[in-house]
Amino acid sequence: VQLQASGGGLVQAGGSLRLSCAASGRHFSFNVMGWYRQAPGKQRELVASVSSGGSTKYADSVKGRFTISGDAAKDTVYLQMNNLKPEDTAVYYCNARVDWRNQNFWGQGTLVTVSS
Repeated sequence: VQLQASGGGLVQAGGSLRLSCAASGRHFSFNVMGWYRQAPGKQRELVASVSSGGSTKYADSVKGRFTISGDAAKDTVYLQMNNLKPEDTAVYYCNARVDWRNQNFWGQGTLVTVSS
């Protein structure tokens, strides 16, 4: 399974970016797809996720600013990021899980840089 993420870049504070992730290759249907991020010197953290049933989860720090969409069952997920802040600067990773098989897949990461 390959997860191809795109959409990162450099933006000024207050700006917007949209990340996209598409899965390819044979696999069992994903239970959850989402986005994680890792800033320099920090641990990787969950940003947002969406289940095959449509349930969403967000980190407190992005609630009201980021919106996850897509469909885990259809192998695509997007992250609309509005009102970006310098502290959102990180490498963003697409993630997909097949829980009943204990499978966890990662994309290659896309860099988001927010300047103040």
